Amino acid sequence: MEIEFTQPQQPAPSFMEWTDEAIVLAARPHGENAAVVTLLTAAHGRHAGLVHGGQGRAARPVLQPGNRVQAQWRARTTDQLGTYTLDLAMATGALWLDAPEIIALISSACAVTEASLPERQPMPGIYAGLATLLALRDADLWAPVYVKWEMNLLQALGYGLDLTQCAAGGDADNLAYISPRTGRAVSREVGAPYHDKLFPLPAFLLGGGAWDAEDIAQGLDMTAHFLSRHVFANPQARYLIPQDGDLPLARQRLAGFYRKATETNDNTAAEVA
Repeated sequence: MEIEFTQPQQPAPSFMEWTDEAIVLAARPHGENAAVVTLLTAAHGRHAGLVHGGQGRAARPVLQPGNRVQAQWRARTTDQLGTYTLDLAMATGALWLDAPEIIALISSACAVTEASLPERQPMPGIYAGLATLLALRDADLWAPVYVKWEMNLLQALGYGLDLTQCAAGGDADNLAYISPRTGRAVSREVGAPYHDKLFPLPAFLLGGGAWDAEDIAQGLDMTAHFLSRHVFANPQARYLIPQDGDLPLARQRLAGFYRKATETNDNTAAEVA
């Protein structure tokens, strides 16, 4: 009589997976050929995953910050890093290769988003706001819309600024400053004695139709203060902000871009005069 010994059949490993539309925030080398890619997804929040071959020539154009992709994530358990399969939907940066200002704005938006948001927490409103910014096609609108985007991000994270009325009861139709302490607007008459202690409020944030590099620089200084004080005091991406309260390097470079543009305009005006 022969007795057969058979190995019990092992169940096939189960996987967790999902598919979502997403925006590339960053891609960092991992090992010899892979990359760890951080996405802002429509339904799964800020989410990282491994892309095999992510350092290869074919993958690099897909993994540029600001690109829109269709992402499939797969892992054996929810707490694993998991792997991504990505299909390019829109190459955002490729549309602006001859516009360094807009490339700087895209880089800053992606870095600020990555450093601001907790991992794997759905934030569809923030995703929609970033997608709207990146979909702009009018180069002249990028800078003012970016400043408003940072204000909306602060609002979504619970640190919104109040531009609806004067904090001290002044004329709501003549708002000219923002209090660095409260984030509330102050009228020109009330704020005049404290001019040096308040942030100038650029007119384009109140619906004014014109702006220049100085207006953008002032808007960026204002939002930087509140991002540093509230959001980046406890940053979500420590490798982007090693010291509490700092701004991501891409955001610092953006502010420097507009400060330099302001200085250039001032020098040109002095030469003309």
